[in-house]
Amino acid sequence: MGDLAKRIWLCRRDGGALAVPTGGGPLTQEEALAVQREAVAYAGMARVGYKVGSTSAEAQKVLGTHEPGASPVLTGFFHESPASVKVDLSHCPAVEGEFALRLGNDLPPSGRPYSFDDVADAVEAVAGAIEVVGSRFAGGLAGKGRFLTTADFGANIALVVGPWTENWRELNLAAHGVDLSVDGALWDSGTGARALGHPLNVLQWLADKQEGGLQAGEIVSTGTCTGLAEVAPGNYVVANFGTLGRVEIEFDLF
Repeated sequence: MGDLAKRIWLCRRDGGALAVPTGGGPLTQEEALAVQREAVAYAGMARVGYKVGSTSAEAQKVLGTHEPGASPVLTGFFHESPASVKVDLSHCPAVEGEFALRLGNDLPPSGRPYSFDDVADAVEAVAGAIEVVGSRFAGGLAGKGRFLTTADFGANIALVVGPWTENWRELNLAAHGVDLSVDGALWDSGTGARALGHPLNVLQWLADKQEGGLQAGEIVSTGTCTGLAEVAPGNYVVANFGTLGRVEIEFDLF
């Protein structure tokens, strides 16, 4: 699996796409996470936090999975809005509007499931975000499944966050809306409820799954609330979160 991890990283760093492994890809979640860890090690970048994906029915249908997945977000692929992001068309890049949660307290391994209130108490601030997603395997995200997607940095290309709001408890995040536009044309609108029913449900899922726990200061993105919009160099994308502000990306050639 070490060779696969290195090839995934080199495609992320240098561009180009890999052929889908025939029998050589991860066959279990444990194998997928092992490849992911090796690919992250090859990158040699610090972790900003985590992205969680496949938290909506639409995203799960695209990948051909029935459960969420997660991957570290690395410093070299994390941006504050407005941002310029380079994309390789062979990765079939797409964007999705979602929420980002910044932790003010640790969520260590607890030996018991975290409650909704537990994780809510750990959140210091909330922001709107756009995740740029794609696949380092030929053909894009469609049908890649949970294991291959997990191994491939969780399909993350970049994460861009907007302004942080610390008084987020005054908001109903499940009902909070986001409009995603590409080149001035509305692509889709959604609410936080599209991410496992509530953005905090996503954090709760991750806190229970993450073996090493989560640390104060880390950022967790919660998965798409808008569906995926394909993008290419030259596109200008805006996610408007209303009172949470706007997230803007201009795309350039890889």
